[in-house]
Amino acid sequence: MKEFDYIIIGGGCAGLSLAYELDLHNKLKDATLAIIEPRLEYKRDKTWSYWKTIDHNFQDCVQKSWNNFSINIPGKTKFLECNGLPYEAIDSGLFYEKINTRLKKNKNISFYKNTNEIDLNSAFIFNSVPLLDSKEDKLWQHFKGIEIETKKNVFDDEIFNLMDFDCDQRDSVHFFYTLPYTKNKALIETTWLSKIKNDSLKDYDEQLKNYIRNHLNIRDYKVTYSEVGAIPLFHPTISNERNKMNIGTAGGMTRLSTGYTFLNIQEHSKYIRKNIHTIKESKRYEINKKYKFLDEIFLKVLNYHPEKMANIFFDMFNNSPETIIKFLSNKSSLLQDLFIILKMPKWLFIKIFFKNDK
Repeated sequence: MKEFDYIIIGGGCAGLSLAYELDLHNKLKDATLAIIEPRLEYKRDKTWSYWKTIDHNFQDCVQKSWNNFSINIPGKTKFLECNGLPYEAIDSGLFYEKINTRLKKNKNISFYKNTNEIDLNSAFIFNSVPLLDSKEDKLWQHFKGIEIETKKNVFDDEIFNLMDFDCDQRDSVHFFYTLPYTKNKALIETTWLSKIKNDSLKDYDEQLKNYIRNHLNIRDYKVTYSEVGAIPLFHPTISNERNKMNIGTAGGMTRLSTGYTFLNIQEHSKYIRKNIHTIKESKRYEINKKYKFLDEIFLKVLNYHPEKMANIFFDMFNNSPETIIKFLSNKSSLLQDLFIILKMPKWLFIKIFFKNDK
């Protein structure tokens, strides 16, 4: 069996981001890498969005960016600006094409469909496949999005809608999310924060059809693309092995209260690249522990009081856009954290904090 210096298990966002970062900085000039990915072809299958708080390698894969956004609950709408911290959407098809075009030029990088073809014992392994125990009883962010095109110009492509809670909640947390790419093309998603085993929430197509017709008042359109996904709002089981490091969601790079992962992956990839020659001795890279602590309380409130979450999200945006964006992006100061906390229903959060989960 063939031996390699490094192996990446999972050729998705995290695995490919790391491979690209290593190759871009010539870390594979004298080292070999195997990427294990079972898919038969790469094609557009996801949209990764985030507030741009750091630079990254994939600016040319950004489909659209916005400096204005809205959030609404029944009867109320907030319009906000995010100048200086734009919201960006990455086209995964462009992302895959850019990375694979580069990686295939490096003779030290090989692609395989499964791990049976190579020796796992001699390499350092970067694993992006999460181990999710007892997943049915945990909270997930699950969604379906469709890209639609209309004959007439119906969208304002200068502003996106981050969360529209003016919809059926079904004793869970539900909102719609709209990214207008042009005046006649937009990605519209129905998103739930709930336990994944609740199949009654998964009539996504009907939800989208009703929202587009009754809320956006659009009748004549065609669907040009669709995506479906589920993001765990809990940390996967992480094993500590000397010759292995978990990356992506498997490595705790998903922010639990938001599902944001893309920029965390980019920062983790840079950390690995800088420490690649001493990676076995390097300490584990983590999102700041204060966010883990605050997110755990936030998700307990969501679990026990889903009916309050629309107003909690809405009131959170009573802070300045910079404060809330930096908080959601792991870049907030302690003072900004305090501003966020002060906008929360304090007694509810205090009671939930001391609630003992059994």
